[in-house]
Amino acid sequence: MSEILSLFPTRIYRAELAEFEQIDEIRSACEVLAIDDEAGLKWCRKNGYPGYTSYASLNDLPWRFPAFKTLAKVIDKHVAAFAKVLEFDLGGGKLEMDSLWVNVLPEGGFHAAHIHPHSVISGTFYVSIPKGASALRLEDPRHAMMMASPPRKAKAAQDNQAFVSLAPQPGTLLLWESWLRHDVPVNRSADERVSVSFNYNWV
Repeated sequence: MSEILSLFPTRIYRAELAEFEQIDEIRSACEVLAIDDEAGLKWCRKNGYPGYTSYASLNDLPWRFPAFKTLAKVIDKHVAAFAKVLEFDLGGGKLEMDSLWVNVLPEGGFHAAHIHPHSVISGTFYVSIPKGASALRLEDPRHAMMMASPPRKAKAAQDNQAFVSLAPQPGTLLLWESWLRHDVPVNRSADERVSVSFNYNWV
């Protein structure tokens, strides 16, 4: 007799926030920031970031825009639910959002593969995803240890693939553990791909 055990799974939390009524306010705020945030635009030019991100310039979006404050409270509830699934023992502490930023990718824009150091849970809320816009691509975290492994079959089951792409829509919320490497391939849409990303730390 033999059996296959599935150990050490990589969990991804997905929710469709159809109840979030302020997505248009979020979109408008992102458009304003992508024009008016001179420090953020300067950082993007200096670092070769295609499009706009407020990651390196603004850390007070929930204070500046009430819609971001409301969004943060909604995300808090989903992160708490995800933490229960992951069975974290927080030892009397809690997971707290410590950063929230805007991403605007124009046609041809992309975000290279990366992780989010010094965080526990990371994620993205999708504001505007035009037809042809990039999905979020997640990478098998064991890649560095695969050594002489053969490639996976083209039609391998999703949980056996080396890369998995998740196509969001406006209102989609995705959460993952911050060590999971991910990227955003080139935006093929003529319209901007707009999202709001965030990190949670253990405090």
